[in-house]
Amino acid sequence: MNISVVIPLLNEQESLTELHDWIAKVMHSNHFSYEILFIDDGSTDDSWKIITQLSQKDTNVKGIRFLKNFGKSQALHAGFEKAKGNVVITMDADLQDNPDEIPELYNMIVKDGFDLVSGWKKKRYDSVISKNMPSKLFNWAARKTSGVQLHDFNCGLKAYHNDVVKNIDVNGEMHRYIPVLSKNAGFTKIGEKVVQHQARKYGETKFGIDRFIHGFLDLITIWFLSRFGKRPMHLFGALGFLMFAIGFGFAIYLGIDKLYLNPTGRLITQRPQFYISLVTMIIGTQFFVAGFLGEIILRTKSDKKRYLVKEEIDLASI
Repeated sequence: MNISVVIPLLNEQESLTELHDWIAKVMHSNHFSYEILFIDDGSTDDSWKIITQLSQKDTNVKGIRFLKNFGKSQALHAGFEKAKGNVVITMDADLQDNPDEIPELYNMIVKDGFDLVSGWKKKRYDSVISKNMPSKLFNWAARKTSGVQLHDFNCGLKAYHNDVVKNIDVNGEMHRYIPVLSKNAGFTKIGEKVVQHQARKYGETKFGIDRFIHGFLDLITIWFLSRFGKRPMHLFGALGFLMFAIGFGFAIYLGIDKLYLNPTGRLITQRPQFYISLVTMIIGTQFFVAGFLGEIILRTKSDKKRYLVKEEIDLASI
């Protein structure tokens, strides 16, 4: 199979039929073999009913329905697990991503040899204050922190080689950082393509300004995980050693000063350096303990299901 199109969605009943018809038209005109995987992330409208109807008319349509809203990352993870295409395309269900971009994205993976190609919505039709400006700041910080030189990390329109989606773990709210996860997994040929952004035709956006706050927090998390996720003791141990050494150094200084330099001076417990020494050594010890606990958790953790599927369409054989 040439292409799997993975579409996470939440309450997008108005756009699904139009989106399906548009994708199918592109696929047929380019003679692609394909599947469309709709991942219903706990919609409360008629989205699943429409997906079911589409699957009855088109055998290329498949669906996964979550028991409740688990988030976009979990929806993408579920879609990636089921995708069979040599190239996996992700896009949003709100018609802001243009399916006409699919053939060129496919060729960049198959012919140009990219592991991942991310869309870049260079011209956007979103609010300048609430979306465009925070997005520019967020993308700048992501580039500086991760070393992945993309202009638009959060663009939903991306193309992946199948090997990439089968070997990365998208969890929490890490869908924003799939290019970084891919780089950390060893898939370093990451490209970018300017794509057409369209104004939302139906409904309202599901994301508010708080997503950028969460995004920056996730950026710190992924920075830590990429550098120390498999060796937490390297970070906490180094910090613990530094703090303990500072505290121990103060303690030695206080002992020498009291015994030899100024034996008639104030009691050690009356000097602020004593408390600095004590607190610093305690903090250093706590960092060591945190490092040990991190190593133990890393070696004993077991995978846990992050979402619950209520229904599936035409996926029993996958």
